[in-house]
Amino acid sequence: MAFPSINPTQTNAWSNLLAHFQEVKDLKMQDFFAEDHNRVKDFSLEWNDFFVDLSKNRITGETISLLLDLTKEVRLKEAIDAQFSGEHINQTENRAVGHTLLRNFNSLPLEVSETLQKMKQFSEAVINGNWKGFTGKPITHIVNIGIGGSDLGPDMVCEALRYYKNRLEVRFMSNVDGDHVMETLRGLDPETTLFIIVSKTFTTQETLTNAQTVRSWFLKGAPEAAISKHFVAVSTNLEAIAQFGITSENTFPMWDWVGGRFSLWSAVGLSISCAVGYDHFEELLRGAHEMDLHFQEAPFEENIPVMLALISVWYNNFYGAETECIVPYCQYLNKLVAYLQQGIMESNGKSVDRNGHPINYQTGTIVWGSTGTNAQHAFFQLIHQGTKLIPTDFIAFRESLYGEVDHQNKLLANCFAQTEALLQGTYGNTVENNYKKFEGNKPTNTLLINKLTPKSLGSLIALYEHKLFVQGVIWNIFSYDQWGVELGKKLAKGTLDAITSADTSKINNASTRQLIGKLR
Repeated sequence: MAFPSINPTQTNAWSNLLAHFQEVKDLKMQDFFAEDHNRVKDFSLEWNDFFVDLSKNRITGETISLLLDLTKEVRLKEAIDAQFSGEHINQTENRAVGHTLLRNFNSLPLEVSETLQKMKQFSEAVINGNWKGFTGKPITHIVNIGIGGSDLGPDMVCEALRYYKNRLEVRFMSNVDGDHVMETLRGLDPETTLFIIVSKTFTTQETLTNAQTVRSWFLKGAPEAAISKHFVAVSTNLEAIAQFGITSENTFPMWDWVGGRFSLWSAVGLSISCAVGYDHFEELLRGAHEMDLHFQEAPFEENIPVMLALISVWYNNFYGAETECIVPYCQYLNKLVAYLQQGIMESNGKSVDRNGHPINYQTGTIVWGSTGTNAQHAFFQLIHQGTKLIPTDFIAFRESLYGEVDHQNKLLANCFAQTEALLQGTYGNTVENNYKKFEGNKPTNTLLINKLTPKSLGSLIALYEHKLFVQGVIWNIFSYDQWGVELGKKLAKGTLDAITSADTSKINNASTRQLIGKLR
C-alpha cells in the first residue's frame, strides 16, 4: 500500500474546521460546563489503568466530529496499517519504522529475540556480581556513553524507575563538554566501573570523543587487555568496535529500522536493564505493546493517542498555539519532557511535505514543561495570566510508590486545582482589580494513571510516540527522518579545524571568524 500524501488544508474537513473555528473561537469553556452536564463523561476516555479527561478543552462534539472527518480524508487508518506492516514509510531514508516490533512478544523478529536474551544474560551477570572487573571485583557503577536517542531515553527511564533500581549506580555521559565528562567520572573506581558505548555507526563525534577520553582515563590504571572486561558497545560498526578493544561478544546490535529517538526499547536500553533488572525492562516493553494494540485497534473517538493528536492539531493549526506544556505531577518523571522534546520536535519539525513541496501551514509544536508542583512556582503565571494560549498536559498517578498518603493527597490536590483554575479563572466573579483577574478558558488534558510502574511508563511513552505519528500523518510530513541535524554537524568539522589550527581562511562567515579569533 502507498503511504498517503495528502495536503490537509486541501480537504473538505479542513475547510469545515476553519468555518467551525470562526463559530466557536470566542466561546468559553466555562459555559460549556454550565450548559452540558454530561460533558465530563462525554469527553473522558478510560483504558487499562489510564483515565484521560479531555473535557477542559475548547472543543465541542462537532469539533471532534470534524476532526474525525479529517482523519478519514488524510487516510490515517491506512497510514497506521502501513507503519505496523513494515512498509518503508520513512521514504527519504528508504527505511521501515519498526520500533513497535521490539516490544511485540507475540511475533518478535529472531534477531530481536536473540538480542533480548543476550541483554538478559548480560544484565543479570552484572547485577548478581558474576561479571568481574579486571582485578576480580564485581561491577558497582555503569556509565552509558551516548547522545540524543542513545542517551535521552535510557536516562529518562532509569530516572523514572529509580524506585525499582538495584544495587548498581548508573550514570549518563552525553555532552562533549569536557567538564561534564570529568564530572561524570568523578569518584569512579576503574576496577568496578563498566562503560556502555552507544553509537549506531561508532562515528558520532561527541560519543567517540567522550569514549576515547574515558578509555585513556581507564588505561591510566589498567592494562589494555582489561578493556574487554569494562567496555561494551551497542553499535553496528564491528570494525571500529574491535579497534577500540571491545570484543564481539560484548557488542549488542542496532538496526536501521529503529530510529534513534525510538530506540530505548532496543539494546540501547541495556543501561535500563542493568539499572532495574531485565524483568522490569521487559515489563516496560510489554506496557508499550499494550498501547500499540490500543492505538491499532481502538476506534479513533476512543483512541487516546489519536484524540490527543487531533486536539493538538486543533490548537496548533486553528488557534495558532505554538507550544504545548507537559507537567508530570511526579518527580520521578523530571526527565520526561526533555525526552519528549527530542521525540516530538525532531520528528515533526519539518517544512517540506511528503510530496516534496514547501509547507504553508504550521507543523511541529514546541514542547516544554517541568514537574508539578515545582512548575507552579516557576512558569504557571504565564499560563494563567499571560497573553499566549498554551495547552497543557497534566500527568498524575493515583498512588505514590512509598505510600506517603498525605504528600500524595496534596500533590494531587494541586494538580486537579490547577486544571480547574486554568479552566474557571475568576470568570463570573467580581475581583477588586484587573491584576487579580484570571480569564480562565485555558485548555488542559489530564492523564490520571493508577501507579508508576515499568508497564505503565511503557504505555505512557508509547502514547506520545503514537500521538506525534498521528500529527505527522495529518500534517503530511515524514516524521521519522531527521535531516535537520546534519548541516550543523558538517559545519562543525571545518570549524574545529579552524579552532585547532588557528587558521580561519576557510571559514566563510565573518561572525564565525571573529568568534574563533576571540579564542586566541
